[in-house]
Amino acid sequence: MRLVRTALALGAALLAALPAWAQPAADTVAAIRARGQLLCTVSPSTVGFSLPDSQGVWRGIDVDYCRAVAAAILGDPNKIRIVPSSTQQRFTMLQSGEVDLIVRTTTWTLGREASLGMAFAGVNVYDGQGFMVHRDSGVTGARQLDGATVCVQPGTTTELNLADYFRANNLRYTPVVIENVEEVRSAFINRRCDVYTNDSSSLASFAASQGPNANRYLLLPEIISKEPLGPAVRKGDWRFFEIVRWTHFALVTAEELGMTQANIDSFASSTNPDVARFMGRSGDLGRMMGLENDWAVRVVRAVGNYGEVWERNLTPIGFPRGVNNLWTRGGLQYAPPMR
Repeated sequence: MRLVRTALALGAALLAALPAWAQPAADTVAAIRARGQLLCTVSPSTVGFSLPDSQGVWRGIDVDYCRAVAAAILGDPNKIRIVPSSTQQRFTMLQSGEVDLIVRTTTWTLGREASLGMAFAGVNVYDGQGFMVHRDSGVTGARQLDGATVCVQPGTTTELNLADYFRANNLRYTPVVIENVEEVRSAFINRRCDVYTNDSSSLASFAASQGPNANRYLLLPEIISKEPLGPAVRKGDWRFFEIVRWTHFALVTAEELGMTQANIDSFASSTNPDVARFMGRSGDLGRMMGLENDWAVRVVRAVGNYGEVWERNLTPIGFPRGVNNLWTRGGLQYAPPMR
């Protein structure tokens, strides 16, 4: 008995010594239901991804993913609280439990998943890092950037990729490191730096936000990295992880099946077995995750299918769908079977 007590005490001591993110996970779904709200962190000002409109309502593909998860769990896409964060705040906010979910133009990397106590649940945008210059600079390719000053945010994969690219190509550069994205953009506009580097989607978002001045800037053709962007949750609470992951897959599957926000209810009597499972009429897939069986229907009613989410948010900023097309159209978006 003494040995058992000693072992238990040792186990408790070891557990207490673990960092907060490595402790046994709380029941995130239960916490969301108890407060009646999903807490979701996004970028504060990225057109097409997350930005308040003139009425103060948050819009963008990342915001739509927050709404989709809320619809799956709470049955109401409006039961969310959007908490904007900086690139350096976002991970701490998730680790501490200040938010339930990150959907914030965040790149899925081994280092982040292995060391920060977070798990990525999917890829909502396959992206890549690019360079933007002032059109009147005469620069048309990244190999012409030797000696340039480059605006970049700290603590990002962008900063690391920038250093790797210039080193690999024997180019010199001077980083202008600024944390706040609005200040980065302002510095570039005011020519404190020659180049602005970020994910190409973010650069397209920046140009779109400039209205009639958008033509002053040129996005160079080179893409120097893989940047799979997607939602992330705390490790350990695998039920919540499953819900977030399959919410993404439900959006993709809905597009594959031709289901839209407008026509989803017309599939209620379909005899197609895949459709019947999606609609919750067979298979008990929702209950397997602790949800209502029509959870996927609620998701599509809330935000539409993946293609609709893209068209509503990213097409208007001129970001081509490209590799983000369905696999049946030559893209990378592919959902495992919902069965």
